[in-house]
Parts: sequence; C-alpha cells; structure tokens
Amino acid sequence: MDVENTGIGPALAARIRLGRNSRGWSMDDLSQRAGVSRAMISKIEREECSPTAMVLGRLSGAFEISMSALLAGVGEERKRVVRLAEQQLWTDPETGYTRRAVSPPAGGPLRIVEVELPPGAKVTFPASAYTFLHHQIWILAGHLRFHEGASVHDLHKGDCLQLGVPEECSYENPSGSRNCRYLVVTVSR
Repeated sequence: MDVENTGIGPALAARIRLGRNSRGWSMDDLSQRAGVSRAMISKIEREECSPTAMVLGRLSGAFEISMSALLAGVGEERKRVVRLAEQQLWTDPETGYTRRAVSPPAGGPLRIVEVELPPGAKVTFPASAYTFLHHQIWILAGHLRFHEGASVHDLHKGDCLQLGVPEECSYENPSGSRNCRYLVVTVSR
C-alpha cells in the first residue's frame, strides 16, 4: 500500500470547517464535543499538521459521520467507479496505520476501507466513532488483536467480526514482523 496523504490536508480542512459552520459550531464547540483541543482543530483547519487516527476518530464521532466521510473531499464528484490509482490514502503519522478508501464517493451509506496495520502498531478509537455505524472487520492477511471494550478478539486471515454495542475499540497488530491487512465495512444506521 502506498503511504501518501495526497490532497487530504486541504479536503480535511474544508470538511471540518464546513461541518462546524453548517452546525453553527465554533472551534470551542467542536473541541468540547470531540475532546480534541481547540489548538489542534485550528492547526488541522490551517493545514499545519496531519491528525492522528485517534483525533480523526474523535472528530468523526462529534460530527456523527464516518472517518471516510470526514476524509472525503468537499463537493467531491459523485462518481460510481473509483480506480485504484484514485482511491484516497491516509497514513496515521503516529503509528504508520494506512487506510485506503475503496468505496466510490457515490457509494451511499455503505463504505469499504482497506487498512494496513504495521507490526506492533495499535490504534484506538473512542466509542463515539461507532455509535452511528454498523461495523464489520474482515481479515485479509496477518493477525489482528481487536479490543472492544473489555473483550479481546484474536482474528486471523478469513475471520470476520461484527462489532457489538459501541465501546472504545483498539486495533492491534501483535506480530513483530508482519503487517496485518483487513477490510472495514460500515453501513450508516
């Protein structure tokens, strides 16, 4: 998987501004709802930093939209086919976690995302990122240790997990040498 965040900064900045303005929220309002500092929101909107997966999860939860929708371009063309070379990539600057938005922008409430999690990496998302989605994870390669609240699921190639009641969740690759690759499929509730 390529690991570029090509064009995501401007699109993300615009998406967050649009999301705030359409709801009549100030940066302080979004900060309180998402549990993300006002300074971080300001830096993201000014394209001065690339947020971590945890920050994106908190922002998507506050807006009640998927991470895919948050990362999508504002006013993006509603095409039904998206070629591999056109699929949006985003890499978490903290862990190297990489997500590829597989679904076409006109995909409706269904979203497919391919994720590659480096050896030893762990990414955590708040419960608020799951409250408005039906969410399944299908393992394509490697080993994923998925922490769903107090429950731990060890998943291997071919395994598929449907998430339960929204709780804080962590995706962990316990391997010391091999990437874990999986699909996340979500449907808006």
